[in-house]
Amino acid sequence: MKLAICTDVYGNLPYTEMLDKVKSLGVEGVEMTAGGWGACPHVPTAQLLADPAKLAAFQTELIRRDLEIAALNCSGNPLCPGEMGEKHTKTTYDTVVLAGKLGVKKIVMMSGCPAGAPGDKTPNWITSTVSWPDYMAPALEYQWNEVAIPWWKDFARHAKAHGVEQIAIEEFPCQLVYNPETLWRLRNAVDPIIGINLDPSHLMVMGADPIASARALKGAIYHIHGKDARIERGLCDVNGLLETKPVTDCENRTWNYVAVGCGKDLQWWKEFFSVARMAGYNGWVSLEMEDLTMSVEAGVRTSIDALKQTISL
Repeated sequence: MKLAICTDVYGNLPYTEMLDKVKSLGVEGVEMTAGGWGACPHVPTAQLLADPAKLAAFQTELIRRDLEIAALNCSGNPLCPGEMGEKHTKTTYDTVVLAGKLGVKKIVMMSGCPAGAPGDKTPNWITSTVSWPDYMAPALEYQWNEVAIPWWKDFARHAKAHGVEQIAIEEFPCQLVYNPETLWRLRNAVDPIIGINLDPSHLMVMGADPIASARALKGAIYHIHGKDARIERGLCDVNGLLETKPVTDCENRTWNYVAVGCGKDLQWWKEFFSVARMAGYNGWVSLEMEDLTMSVEAGVRTSIDALKQTISL
């Protein structure tokens, strides 16, 4: 496995300065946002598609530093009704075209989450049993069979036409794909080009065991985010894992995203990567630093130190 970093953490730096910073950290690859919700501070997708000279200069800076693009990220909600869905659909399609021009074979996405019925304007993440109330089951049927699967079949064809070989979907709360079971449901209904961006932090905060999940995802792990979470003792025992407070309210949340090694210890991370390797994955591990309890620099260096000690080579 090789170490990369999600570069939005250095969104305040211009492209070349960001690359120099990444190189100084001993990281081999970059995962950059190019669409969706991403700020896209380093990948001006529309400009690169419109100007071959800018595209060539963009690639030259990577080559000069011996850095690779681990993936282009366009995580968003293309299944959302209205303006957001239209915007995210366009940027994901454009990201694929850019990936083809750059020779990038993998993109990272989220599945999206539709509304619960035709005419609804807000996405509806259904997580309770469908036995009651009786509107739950029809809503899920609509989301999967009338919205998600048709959209993804069209998108998979587009990705293949531009040379993309892997679409790594991050299993994220509030998305239709949020665990291994829902990933397999989409993959089996659409195409094996779809796999998972296995982000252990999201499974942790939903009460799952990412090591067990890695075993269950054998053959479908296409990317891994190096990202930790901590279930906050005392608070979770009282209020459970469902958490709606802002991520900035670290002190009062029942769980928080933290630097790698500040939630699970290094022995746990060694086992996680070992099992992922047994499940067939030997690609990029992309650090996603979202710890708000420490500075960016401290969080990045803490995480890189932990990942370098634990990833399976």
